[in-house]
Amino acid sequence: MPQDPHRRRILQLSLLAAASSLMPFDTASAAGPNVGDGKAAGTSGASDFDFFLGTWTVRHRRLKQRLAKNNEWQEFDGTCRVWPLLGGVANINERVVNRPDGVSRGLGLRAFDAKTKTWADWNLDARHPHKLDVPIIGTFANGVGTFLSDDTFEGRPIKVRGIFSTITPTSAQWEQAFSPDGGRTWETNWVMRYTRTA
Repeated sequence: MPQDPHRRRILQLSLLAAASSLMPFDTASAAGPNVGDGKAAGTSGASDFDFFLGTWTVRHRRLKQRLAKNNEWQEFDGTCRVWPLLGGVANINERVVNRPDGVSRGLGLRAFDAKTKTWADWNLDARHPHKLDVPIIGTFANGVGTFLSDDTFEGRPIKVRGIFSTITPTSAQWEQAFSPDGGRTWETNWVMRYTRTA
């Protein structure tokens, strides 16, 4: 009987999270030899996320209401820990976010497909543990990672864009934007500034 792809992705993420929790976390070895060089070739490779391995504090700036012509931003802090899986072709992060309405936790999983030279990035929010977000697919070029997906927001179709940029040995930035018009215009709704702690 064919298996539902969405359920299969949830199972894969759950198994990876369970397996990774059994592995000791060594920050020094997780950082790898090329941490934070910020250099990427014209096509992506399995080492693109080496810069992200380790532990971070995160400063969040999030639009309070999305796609509502709202300019009110919320700022809050968090932490993030990232480690490699599957010999380096995948990585997972566990995050804690100190939102104004309370603490939230989640997982991010990224995996590299050598055939297409692309990364897939999934998100799992502990507040909705049976809902795995649609993966955003992307590549790195000139030290910038750009990821795109089709999704829905409040029942309407949107495009989602995520960008990793300003990568240094001790810092990085992730920026998320939504487009309600097929990519003609974009509204940035979340900026995360990472500062390495280990």
